[in-house]
Amino acid sequence: MASVALEHVYKVYDDGTVAVSDLDLEVRDGEFMVLVGPSGCGKTTALRMVAGLEEISSGVVSIGDRSVNDVPAKDRDIAMVFQNYALYPHLTVAENMGFGLKLRKVGKAETRQRVERAGHILGLQELLGRKPRQLSGGQRQRVAMGRAIVREPQAFLMDEPLSNLDAKLRVQMRAEIARIQRDLEVTTLYVTHDQTEAMTMGDRVAVMKRGVLQQVDAPQQLYDNPVNLFVGGFIGSPAMNLLEARLEPEGDRLFASFGSHRLLLDAGALAARPSLRDRLDQPLVMGVRPEDLEDAELVPGCDAQRCLDVDVDLVEQMGSEAYVHFAVDAQPVLTDDTRDLARDAGDVGAVAGTGLAAGPGAAQEAQTTGLVARVGPRTQARKGSATRLVVDVGRLHFFDLATGEAISDGRG
Repeated sequence: MASVALEHVYKVYDDGTVAVSDLDLEVRDGEFMVLVGPSGCGKTTALRMVAGLEEISSGVVSIGDRSVNDVPAKDRDIAMVFQNYALYPHLTVAENMGFGLKLRKVGKAETRQRVERAGHILGLQELLGRKPRQLSGGQRQRVAMGRAIVREPQAFLMDEPLSNLDAKLRVQMRAEIARIQRDLEVTTLYVTHDQTEAMTMGDRVAVMKRGVLQQVDAPQQLYDNPVNLFVGGFIGSPAMNLLEARLEPEGDRLFASFGSHRLLLDAGALAARPSLRDRLDQPLVMGVRPEDLEDAELVPGCDAQRCLDVDVDLVEQMGSEAYVHFAVDAQPVLTDDTRDLARDAGDVGAVAGTGLAAGPGAAQEAQTTGLVARVGPRTQARKGSATRLVVDVGRLHFFDLATGEAISDGRG
């Protein structure tokens, strides 16, 4: 096994397009690293530079202790798994899995041993004699995994390997891939657009945006402590609610104010973000995770100063929980980050800024921001009804409106 490192790596195309900019990333020996971000963020380009399938404009890519900048792809001792399985239709499962070893002149006995071992790991023992057309999508993906495993490489590189599978099979296969990687302890760099895959599979997750690395951390740390608005809005499903707010003092107390609503911040929230007191009466971005909103009817004795009274637009019952959609009369957040997030979510109106004031001096017509709460399944909230939601103010997130940087741990 070996680590994989990218040091100040750039990829600039002939037309001047910068696909990857100053990327510093180390995948530790035996680690499962997930590279995630919207389409076009540079994650696949970064993977292809590690594989040797894309030329590096500048910087250093290392596998183990050696730079591989000038090493051909076939000599880098890595194995790739793609979203298209690329199986030979005329070969059996065993022959597909062992084909790369045959090209490397590995003996028949050793090839058979490696294929049988990989087949056992992947649960393909009964399918080794079948042709790809006789397999399901999940089985074909296992064969593609097996072809990588038999090579016993220093690292696995996986480019959206589950994107062609249906939703149920994706859930099954992501658990399977994570289990296999733990058992084999092979250094793995895994690219995906699906942040749920990233959160459930990776030891660490690296978030990219427009070719620039935003944050690298353990999944829960990314979720709880995003370094900026983009990471906060991208990681999580349903996404973090974002709205423009101001902090207003009242005696020794501090309120977050947005539209006609005010929330009393508790001592814990202020202790975690002491620099909030330096931002009084300035526009900020406030973020609240859907699960940090709950139906007040399900929370005995909740403080009214930490609640929102809203009209419900839609309730989605999910069985174990419910999603309550509503709107507040607050300024929507329109920045480059939120446009990127909206574009990734396919929200054309938000990308174009439809109905939003363009900035200071723009017509200040009535504006609303749509939000979603993830509440308990016993909620009595119904479409068209008035509902009170209690907010876990200790888990609110705040970001600088101009830079998008998180305001936390005493940093402004």
